[in-house]
Amino acid sequence: MTQAKICGLTTPETLDAALAHGAAFVGAVVFPRSPRHIQPLHGATLFERARGRAGIVAVTVDADDALLTEIALILKPDFIQLHGNETPERGQKVRALTGAGIIRALPVSTAADLEAAADWQDVADHLMFDARPPQGSALPGGVGHAFDWTLLAGRSWPRPWFLAGGLNPDNVAQAISLTGAPLVDVSSGVESAPGVKDDGRIAAFMAAVNRS
Repeated sequence: MTQAKICGLTTPETLDAALAHGAAFVGAVVFPRSPRHIQPLHGATLFERARGRAGIVAVTVDADDALLTEIALILKPDFIQLHGNETPERGQKVRALTGAGIIRALPVSTAADLEAAADWQDVADHLMFDARPPQGSALPGGVGHAFDWTLLAGRSWPRPWFLAGGLNPDNVAQAISLTGAPLVDVSSGVESAPGVKDDGRIAAFMAAVNRS
C-alpha cells in the first residue's frame, strides 16, 4: 500500500490531522524563503507529538553545517530532506553530521533527469522525484507543478521512493496508478493558501491514498 508524507506542517491542528489520517511521514520546512518555513525550536515543540507515530522529516535547501547541527540537536528529525543543489558527497557529510537518514529530492522535467538517481542510490535512504520548478522560481518545490508521471512508469529503484510535485486529493490516485509510487509527498496540494494547510484537504488526500 502506498504511504504518504504531508510536508510543510506548521500548526498542531494540521499535524494532528495528518497523523489521525495515517500519514507515514510529516515534514518541517526549514528554509526561510518558503511560506512554510519553521524555526528548528518551534519545529521541535510542534513535531514532538509525532515522534514514534510518523517519520519526522526536516526539509532543507543547501543548508550549511551550522544550521544542520541546530536541526539535528533541537528538532532531532528522523530524516533530512535535501532539496537544493547538494552533491552525493554532501549527502554523506549531512548523514555523518546529523545522524539522520537522507531523502534526496531530484527535479524532473524529462527522462534524462532520472539519470541523477544513480548517483544517490548508495547515499540516500529514499529518492524523491519532484517536478522541476518553473524558470525563475524562488522555491525548489512546493509550487504545485507536476511533471509527466509516465516517465516513471515501469521504473524501479533499490529503495522505496517518493513521487512529489502537483499532487492533490483529486489526482493522487491516478498518479499512484500510473507510476506505482510506494510513497507520495504533498504540500501545496493540501493548502487553502500558500503555507496554510487545510484539515479537510489533508483528510481527502489521505483517503485517496489509502484507497489506492
